[in-house]
Amino acid sequence: MARLKFLCDSDRCIECNACVTACKNEHEVPWGINRRRVVTINDGKPGERSISMACMHCTDAPCAAVCPVSCFYGTADALVLHDKDLCIGCGYCFYACPFGAPQYPRVGNSGGRGKMDKCTYCAGGPQQDNTPVEYMQYGSNRIAEEQAAALRRDVLDQGAARRRRRDHCRHLQGACSAARIRLRRLGLAHCLQARS
Repeated sequence: MARLKFLCDSDRCIECNACVTACKNEHEVPWGINRRRVVTINDGKPGERSISMACMHCTDAPCAAVCPVSCFYGTADALVLHDKDLCIGCGYCFYACPFGAPQYPRVGNSGGRGKMDKCTYCAGGPQQDNTPVEYMQYGSNRIAEEQAAALRRDVLDQGAARRRRRDHCRHLQGACSAARIRLRRLGLAHCLQARS
């Protein structure tokens, strides 16, 4: 089973926050939520590094272990996703996660919490793939989009292969017809009958 992971080269990260902006724009993340953020390690000291961080999709996810309604689930690609329809907004996952991935949008003037939001690894949610409901709750489902594109490419490749075979057969039929015509012109039509 393959495990999907993010890879960030800390030698090349310049703390521009383009990854944060791209994620927010692609998934229309609510104000005050950052599914991805840039963290600086050893700030102002020798060896200072910046790294882009999001949910680490842990093997034994602590957020899933403490959730009282079991809204977290794993996928075949070893991603840890959550169901916003089941989430009650208790905040246990926020305190359990060592990376601070689960976040809560502020709802109303009193600062009440809504449903938890976190990185989905661009895999959407439990709803049917690429539906408006899934997009509204979880943002783009890039994994399903890529799988659909790969399927379309396979179908197109199969169609192209069939066309190539058909064109090749037509070419061979045309070559055979041309050879018969040449043999008839040369008076060697009896060669064609002998072979048949």
